[in-house]
Amino acid sequence: MFFTAIPDIINHPEAAKFMSHLGYPPYFTPFIGVAKALGCIAIIIPGFPRLKEWAYAGLAFDLIGAAYSQLAVAMQPGSQDPIAPVFFMVLPMLFLCLSYIYYHKRMKGA
Repeated sequence: MFFTAIPDIINHPEAAKFMSHLGYPPYFTPFIGVAKALGCIAIIIPGFPRLKEWAYAGLAFDLIGAAYSQLAVAMQPGSQDPIAPVFFMVLPMLFLCLSYIYYHKRMKGA
């Protein structure tokens, strides 16, 4: 998630083009990039359990929103977009879920 946040933060032309294709305004790209980066940092730093819960929730909302946006664009009449990228979103969601489960197992053990 952090590595996808960097092009968003610097508003790289490819990131801006992709977000524009999904229907988002230009100012949204750096905003979501900063939010993803802060969420990743919150998960990595030790302590702050409530902040970590919010970060996990925010990153989950980001991934769900990304999958929904791609699906909505792909399902529009006359769209040439394949639906396959939506299924790719399962992988980051799986990693996020595994990270969340492992975090709670570590907290119970501590």
